[in-house]
Amino acid sequence: MSEKNKPPQETEAKILKAAENEFFEKGYAGARTTTIAEAAGVTHAMLHYYFRTKDKLFKRIVSEKISMLADILLSAVGDADLPLEERLRQGIERHFDFISSNRNLPRFIVNEVLSRPEQIGIMKKGVSDIVNRLLDNLQHEIDRYAAMGSCKSVDARMLLIDIVSLNIFPFMAAPIVYEAIGSNYGSYDEFLAIRKKENVETILRKLKID
Repeated sequence: MSEKNKPPQETEAKILKAAENEFFEKGYAGARTTTIAEAAGVTHAMLHYYFRTKDKLFKRIVSEKISMLADILLSAVGDADLPLEERLRQGIERHFDFISSNRNLPRFIVNEVLSRPEQIGIMKKGVSDIVNRLLDNLQHEIDRYAAMGSCKSVDARMLLIDIVSLNIFPFMAAPIVYEAIGSNYGSYDEFLAIRKKENVETILRKLKID
């Protein structure tokens, strides 16, 4: 079946995957739509038909990644039916797994923000409302548990920064970390599995949840 006869959703998905690889590897400035089209197996005209411009394609990828991350956090930390410890455990683990599945994403975002500061507004717009609701809910739960003497009273916003920092560092500094651990672990994936568990325990120790 030729590309023009394939379902639109399939062609669009191939373009998005090729564009993600191109943007994450080369950044916005270095990415080329001709290379994306070639990797997706479509003509440049077809890519233009689906997404019009490189900027629209870039914004689509960033917004989808942010939306996926927000859904992951909400599905765990925002689940009021779970005890606070389990909500945090699942939230940390799912965030870590998301980064592990998108290992170039943290470095890509940092590089884009540094080289194109206007991107901060685009990224903030996609998550600010969701994150604020999530943090308000989490702060309420922390305060409730603290009032019962079941955990320390901590700032939910600082806690989120701790979680993000702990989870992202092994991927942002992967070459340095890998050199540092040397042959202490069978593979980097083995190290990451241990690191994920350690991150969960570090956050729970900060709260001292009984």
